[in-house]
Amino acid sequence: MFRNMMKKDHALGIDWGVFYRTVIALVVPMALQNLINVGVTAADVIMLGAVGETALSGASLAGQVQYIMTLFLFGLTSGATVLTAQYWGKGDVKTIEKILGMTVKAAVAVTALFTVAALAIPELLMKIFTSDPAVIAEGVKYLRIVAFTYIMIGVTQAYLYVMRSVERVIVATVVYLCSLLCNIVMNSIFIFGLFGLPAMGVAGAALGTLCARILEVILTFGYARIFNKEIKLRPKYILHTDRELFRDFMKYALPVVANEIMWGLGTAANTAILGHLGSSAVAANSVAQVARQLATVVSFGLSSAAAIYLGKTIGEKKLEHARAYAKRFIWLSLIMGALGGLIILAVSGPAAAALSLTDTAKGYLRIMFFVMSYFVIGQAFNTTMVVGIFRSGGDTRFGLILDVSTMWGCSILLGFIAAFVFKFSVPVVYVILMSDEIIKIPITFWRYRSFKWLKDVTRAEVTAAG
Repeated sequence: MFRNMMKKDHALGIDWGVFYRTVIALVVPMALQNLINVGVTAADVIMLGAVGETALSGASLAGQVQYIMTLFLFGLTSGATVLTAQYWGKGDVKTIEKILGMTVKAAVAVTALFTVAALAIPELLMKIFTSDPAVIAEGVKYLRIVAFTYIMIGVTQAYLYVMRSVERVIVATVVYLCSLLCNIVMNSIFIFGLFGLPAMGVAGAALGTLCARILEVILTFGYARIFNKEIKLRPKYILHTDRELFRDFMKYALPVVANEIMWGLGTAANTAILGHLGSSAVAANSVAQVARQLATVVSFGLSSAAAIYLGKTIGEKKLEHARAYAKRFIWLSLIMGALGGLIILAVSGPAAAALSLTDTAKGYLRIMFFVMSYFVIGQAFNTTMVVGIFRSGGDTRFGLILDVSTMWGCSILLGFIAAFVFKFSVPVVYVILMSDEIIKIPITFWRYRSFKWLKDVTRAEVTAAG
């Protein structure tokens, strides 16, 4: 079988050395971006944790507003990726510029709504997440400053994600790394009152974030203006939208927006169920989730690389090549997932020993780490399939159907029943809640083998903007 695969690949004229070098060049910067995002959260937690539990809780819960906003943004940028990568393979730069202008315009519209809400009704937004007056007060302080960053986040994310789709991945890594360093420095100054400034606590954290976002915008527009000579952000394409292209954009973006929201709400539902099973379960789960994030940074980078690489290949009309590349991405996802699982198993003992947790929480943590060790393999496989391979061919609705059915219809529903009807133990409930990625595997593989995802979604001719 393997010999037949090699003969077929040879007949297609595939240079696998070039393939792997290109994939590595895509994956490494995007994996670093994922690590940087984890680092931003960790820096805020560590610094505000030194201020006090109330300040940390207020900023953390206020951050949920931005988290929901980023789910919308990720859906929009993923819809743009579907189109951009294929038009990049086709060599149609003019249409890519139209998609870029349209994506920035949509991102500004979405983030403007969140900005208005955070400035006009911050107390009401905080009451969604907590009833503690002290935590609400701290969260309101944070929201009233950080709200001014939302539109900046939308613009930079829209631009940088479209650049990723045309294989300009390093610029986003540089921008976000500089932003992280700026955030750490300015947070330290404003939160703790260094260099003679007053200690501002949670407001200082928000002000540090604002400084970092301003730097992101400056670096992004500097790159767009000075270095990017090939694909321009043109005001005429922001102001005037191509109607046919907009219909294509919404066709692929809306299912991803809905998918990301349902997935995000599902993650919150898992946390809520465990939150009612005691503080030991909450503490152990919070550590396990950090371990999962760290173990999957490469896998998530791989899924984004698959979407870009396969989308470009499909745009070049090389459908048989896309089939061969997709198969390699699947094997790479399994390898990366297995490595992530081994890392989690390796650190489970030291992590439980090093953390100041109760004996009960440590017992939960060991079990959760074991569950995560195989969960990340399933997540790596499914994410590469759904976010990478399927979306590269415009198959965005399948992921929505898959997540709603397996997550909400199986793992969350059964986990809720196990926890509150049958009163099962925390480990049993956790295994059930984390079962959705395993349930997905045969379904995603069936979808892959059907090749219904393999479609060229570009238009032969795109109309003039207007």
